[in-house]
Amino acid sequence: MSEETQDADALAVPIEWQIPEDLTPRYATNFIVQNTGHEFVLSFFEVRPPIILGNPEEQRAQLEKLGSVSAKCIAQIVLSPTRMAEFVRLLHTHHERQTLELPSDSDEE
Repeated sequence: MSEETQDADALAVPIEWQIPEDLTPRYATNFIVQNTGHEFVLSFFEVRPPIILGNPEEQRAQLEKLGSVSAKCIAQIVLSPTRMAEFVRLLHTHHERQTLELPSDSDEE
């Protein structure tokens, strides 16, 4: 069977997108993209700021003692180069669409 015949005989099966009810949305404050050569690894992190109280001098002392904050990985996704290109294209399209829909500063006057 030729490729053209196989393509003509192919049947598209719809996808039913399911998001589990117990899946908790998380806010990613940081992310890392790694390229291994044959795949992309996208790691998303959440950094919760520490509670710093007191007057400005006390706050500064607490921050100096802190040293660092923890970034907890909340999701890690692996994509092929082809799917990564599609992902980037979709992100760009949706970002452009949102940018066009946002009111500009001149609209508020």
